[in-house]
Amino acid sequence: MTEPFDAADGLVRVYPASPGKPGVTPALVWAHGGGFRGGDLDMPEAHWTSGALAMRGVTVISVDYRHLGGGFHYPAPSDDILTAWAWTVQHADELGIDVGRSAIGGASAGGNLVTGAVLRLLADDASRLPLPAGVFLAYPTLLADQPAPDAAMRALLDANPSAIHPYGYVPEMYRNFFGGPVEDAPLAVVPGRAVASDLAGFPPVLMINSEIDLLRLSGEVFAETLVSAGIPLELATEPGVLHGHLNRPEERAASDSIDRVARWIERGFVPE
Repeated sequence: MTEPFDAADGLVRVYPASPGKPGVTPALVWAHGGGFRGGDLDMPEAHWTSGALAMRGVTVISVDYRHLGGGFHYPAPSDDILTAWAWTVQHADELGIDVGRSAIGGASAGGNLVTGAVLRLLADDASRLPLPAGVFLAYPTLLADQPAPDAAMRALLDANPSAIHPYGYVPEMYRNFFGGPVEDAPLAVVPGRAVASDLAGFPPVLMINSEIDLLRLSGEVFAETLVSAGIPLELATEPGVLHGHLNRPEERAASDSIDRVARWIERGFVPE
């Protein structure tokens, strides 16, 4: 793998596609998770994921967005995602990438941020930025309040107590993200509230969830809305794993997910 390098005044770390890849390459602007409050570019979900995709011929632009722990609230982290996408588009020739084959993606809270950023692009008639060609969501959190788990999910959670967030954790996470009650927050803060008409023009989506994860329910709600809106969707669930499996490269699920993402990009974002 070519050595990654920092760019855009430290906002991004670029992982060039593996040497020997002929011509321009696809790219992925990538946002790690961390509950809007933590995470960094060195965590496996950022560094390992970016390097693994670069080895598969995808240039990855990993975003060091601002965290709540630094006193920032929405829209600061969302603005950073949009700035990183704009920088990628503007430097496409220099990076050797094809914007028309480039996607945006994120894990957990990062999945929320990139989904919200795309919704903001869709709503901004004055924006001259092209939409990403695809959106990759890894076990995203998209709702502050999760739907009630069905019997199968309840059994999985009961058998894996470590998978259960403390009561009120996720709603409080969203209140901190927005900086106040989220009942009237913009759709970009809680993208799982979207209805089909909100998603007109949304790019094709690959969503990979962790099976033993209450947050999977919010992703599945959004997936149903994408289908209702006629957006091409590939929905997969990595069996037997807890939330955040890309942070655990030693698990087979992490490599399997990377393989699926690479195939999706190679196919031009067409569902498998």
